[in-house]
Amino acid sequence: MNRPRVLIREPIAEAGIDLLRERFDVDVDSNGDLAGKIGGYDAIVIRSATKLTADLLERAERLKVIGRAGVGVDNVDVEAATRRGIVVANAPESTVTSAAEHTIGLLVALARNIPQAHAALKQGRWERSAWGGIELEGKTLGVLGFGRIGQQVARRALGLGMRVVAYDPFVAKERFRELGVERLESPDDVLAAAGFLTLHLPLTAETRGFLGREAIAKLPEGARVINAARGELVDEDALAEALRSGRIAAAALDVYSEEPYSGPLLELDNVVATPHLAASTEEAQDRAGVIVAEQVAAALEGAVVTNAVNIPAIRAEDLELLGPYIPLAAKLGRLAMELAEGRAERITLSYYGALAGYDTRLLTVAALNGAFQGRSEQPVNYVNAPVIAAERGIEVLEESRRASRDFTNLVRVEVRSNGDHVRVAGTTIGNENRHWLVSALGFELEMELAPLMVFFRYDDVPGVIGRVGTLFGEAGVNIANMAVSRTNRGGKALMALSVDTEPPPGLVATAREQGFDDARVISLTG
Repeated sequence: MNRPRVLIREPIAEAGIDLLRERFDVDVDSNGDLAGKIGGYDAIVIRSATKLTADLLERAERLKVIGRAGVGVDNVDVEAATRRGIVVANAPESTVTSAAEHTIGLLVALARNIPQAHAALKQGRWERSAWGGIELEGKTLGVLGFGRIGQQVARRALGLGMRVVAYDPFVAKERFRELGVERLESPDDVLAAAGFLTLHLPLTAETRGFLGREAIAKLPEGARVINAARGELVDEDALAEALRSGRIAAAALDVYSEEPYSGPLLELDNVVATPHLAASTEEAQDRAGVIVAEQVAAALEGAVVTNAVNIPAIRAEDLELLGPYIPLAAKLGRLAMELAEGRAERITLSYYGALAGYDTRLLTVAALNGAFQGRSEQPVNYVNAPVIAAERGIEVLEESRRASRDFTNLVRVEVRSNGDHVRVAGTTIGNENRHWLVSALGFELEMELAPLMVFFRYDDVPGVIGRVGTLFGEAGVNIANMAVSRTNRGGKALMALSVDTEPPPGLVATAREQGFDDARVISLTG
């Protein structure tokens, strides 16, 4: 069997290249026409110089994963990649330490006027009184955006004796408490409290130009501003105006709306400026190469890609609990869709027990991936399964339910169409996290999910189990496991079998002829 092929288009750490070479056929090639060669690869690793457009991706017939050795993916058409089922993964944690340290460097430089004093002395001017500065201890640092970098900045600022306040609606209250940071209720509350303000927001339509005249007016008189996140977060004209008037005492900037930057902010003595250096350390660049190599390997080997930008992310610390439920959700999604005969208007995922307290979006995507296997002209994976659901007009819902009567954790998948619904539910059992089916079609069961399963619905009368055993024995099909359930004595019953080999087509037809309401063979693989 041929090994997957990986193209490394731009330089990454040797450790990352070695990791990939141990498992795949790797070409390190930054020359030539990419359009002419991309079709021969299963994965490509890039940095910021390579542009992967929709037209280029059309030629990437084999491509399964794009690895971006860095934080942003602005040079990748993520929408086009998603439609083609290509995982786009980056290395967001690679620059956390470097970015946080640079932010603190800007903070100290801003408080003590270090660059200005340095420049003056280099020019032969001894200006102690002009560049005296202020102390950081006891001052309030406002952090807007409390993700990985914001949290590391806060930790370091606390070590300097600062009071730190922050706002981020997507970070749990417990995390603020763990770090000793005051959680405020809105961005305006942070602005009002911040003697120093540092921005760590993602760039979205809502945050673009966030620090404009209106936001600046909410800062205390003489506040100081730091931006080492995204240049577009700041209205540079409004900031320059506030710096000239003294409304803002000083600013430290590493990023700009257009780069290279040569605008009026560089003319102001109360501005500290660096040329987008936050991630530019040897350690960060090496770390990015190794991380992205790990992500590419995970995608090619069918493992969880924790840093995919077009698949819901899962935190490393959450993977221990959620990881075993990802393949379980996929199996339940497929089982539910097969029992519904492929008809679906709505798919609902319900999570019970401890699972309900986690971000379960990846489990939902896994269930969709399972549901559409074998039911789409294009290959289905975790990337494009939500796109396929949307294109088919299938509504996808999630429910979190705190309590489960009998199970610590439970996943339930419901498929609805034309008023009918099919429900299946499962959990994991034992140290090996075996996937267990606990209900199907309104019947409670206890049975391990297997690659090949057969389901019978019938009237609860004597002799059925023996009849099924005889049918399968005569056909030479071994029954590995069996579970039987009924609604009430003499009512309807459900029999679930796991079998070692595919039953011949005539066997199911024969069973139906013998009075079964329904007989269905379902494969949970391939």
